Amino acid sequence: MNRIFVTGAEGFVGSHLLPVLRDTFPAAEILGLGETRLDITDRDAVFAGIAASRPDACIHLAGIAAIGAALADPARAWAVNLQGPINIAEAILAHAPACRLICVSSAEVYGASFRAGTALDETAALAPMNLYAATKAAAEMALCAQAAAGLRLLRLRPFNHTGPGQTPAFVVPAFAQQIARIEAGEQAPVISVGALSPARDFLDVRDVCAAYAAALTRFDDLPQNTVLNIASGQPVQIAEILRRLLALSDQKIDIREDPAKRRPVEIPLAYGDASRAARLLDWRPIHSLDETLSTVLASLRHGRA
Repeated sequence: MNRIFVTGAEGFVGSHLLPVLRDTFPAAEILGLGETRLDITDRDAVFAGIAASRPDACIHLAGIAAIGAALADPARAWAVNLQGPINIAEAILAHAPACRLICVSSAEVYGASFRAGTALDETAALAPMNLYAATKAAAEMALCAQAAAGLRLLRLRPFNHTGPGQTPAFVVPAFAQQIARIEAGEQAPVISVGALSPARDFLDVRDVCAAYAAALTRFDDLPQNTVLNIASGQPVQIAEILRRLLALSDQKIDIREDPAKRRPVEIPLAYGDASRAARLLDWRPIHSLDETLSTVLASLRHGRA
């Protein structure tokens, strides 16, 4: 591969993915920064960018990723998360039809299917339960139609992942940021939390990026329009995440529940079966949860030093 285009390259996952891609594909030009950065909602700009770069592969990361942000501006969420990938797919078909497109979706698309209480594989029904999930599911369906028209497509559904640089709109950095502020004397020794009883499937962003690079490496060996879960297969309660983070601090910190931080509809248990990714990509997560949590907290402490 000579040219790999990454949308959302300057975002949380993108900042971790670019070095992995450079190591995996040392001869390739990685596009998506500087003059090649695009507003994916601008159809003309996307077409011009793809026509000029004619990438051999595109990893589509760009999007509104936080549920709260999607709810705050639904029109923007639909424009970015649905029309954006449609623009990319149409531009690829028009100007770089051999390009391999990896669409990074989300495990949120399974929604109500998690009520089965078991690890879901890729055959589970899409049943989104919030606006963000609906935009991601709709984008997948739109791209499936483009795949039928010749778009070379691979769909990935990552479960919860975290690491340094993630915003406090997500639970791990939300807890860790408060702990770092308390340690620095910038916040009273009380941590504000939402629902603690739900259990989720957590991954380290480094493992997720390794999966994306493996998917691109194996792309040509996979059936057209394959879909893969990227998951640990191990559900962990939010309360346990908080307990482990608090154990990394020598501060005495009280816990206060904030009803405003609860979702309107909460699934008690959500985790995935990534055996297909293990088989087809030879991928498995290697970073422990404790290592991940320690890395996130250390990065936020360092940012306050």
